[in-house]
Amino acid sequence: MNWARLHDPLLLLYAGLAIDALFGEMEPVFGHFAHPVVLAGRAIQLFETRLNRQNWGDVARRLYGVVTVIVLIGLAAALGWLIHVACRTSVVGAPVEAFVVGVLLAQRSLYNHVAAVCTALIHGGVVSGRLAVSQIVGRDPDSLDGAGIARAAIESLAENFSDGVMAPAFWYLVAGLPGIFAYKMANTLDSMIGHKSPRFRAFGWAAARLDDLLNLVPAPLTGLLLAVSAIFDRQHAGAAALRIMLRDGRKHRSPNAGWPEAAMAGALGISLAGPRSYHGETIDEPYLGDGSPIASPQDINRALALYFRACVILSALVLAAFAIRHLMLLG
Repeated sequence: MNWARLHDPLLLLYAGLAIDALFGEMEPVFGHFAHPVVLAGRAIQLFETRLNRQNWGDVARRLYGVVTVIVLIGLAAALGWLIHVACRTSVVGAPVEAFVVGVLLAQRSLYNHVAAVCTALIHGGVVSGRLAVSQIVGRDPDSLDGAGIARAAIESLAENFSDGVMAPAFWYLVAGLPGIFAYKMANTLDSMIGHKSPRFRAFGWAAARLDDLLNLVPAPLTGLLLAVSAIFDRQHAGAAALRIMLRDGRKHRSPNAGWPEAAMAGALGISLAGPRSYHGETIDEPYLGDGSPIASPQDINRALALYFRACVILSALVLAAFAIRHLMLLG
């Protein structure tokens, strides 16, 4: 047997997707050991506490924000490279690397968190729905009614499909473990300090810009994958998803989140985004899509079904690419 074939990135990514789909957040393991993303968060918090001094000017804080991004992403990539070197010389290293990839993906946990919002809305009403959705979105939950909670959950599903699944997979295929480690650090930096609040506007500037850059390709790919998944839904849903994505994808305040959110809106036949409140400030944004903005728990379930199919299609494409590559090599 050609043992080198076991270390093919496509095969390891497929295995990682399967591990994540089966075991999710792996609470039996990470109930005792800190998850890599938790460790990344602690490192970011340490740098932010020491280098984002409120009495410093914006120029100095932006500079130290750049230093924070360079140092932490460099350390993350170096750690990924060390693990890869340790794995590539051993047959046992292939499943270890696949496990690491699975840990850094978020298919199942994203599904579970969004499904929890749906369950809370159905059984506990708006109050329970607000509590559940506050775990996955940054907007003010108290400003949301039932339709707003459902829209927020669906938008989070679409955006985090890109951030938590497609982009890590993409950067793993581009640059291996160093790539996926660097991306996860960059995405965690953006989620923690890449905000436009007075505290982070200067210090988090580099983190926000880098995250935008790293998602320029994965975000439209996520929208396309959702459109393909929608083909198996209602009639013409796939065409509607693609049309709305191309028309409305650039309307979003984020240069990347609009692609998957617009595709999701088109696939479901509803409108997403629109005005929302952050930290007491109302942001007046356009709606994405042509349908009603009055979303419901049933719409969340439809979005979850679309997302599930998209994850299956992604795994199938990765496995097919692996098979085609090795059939060509045999030929």
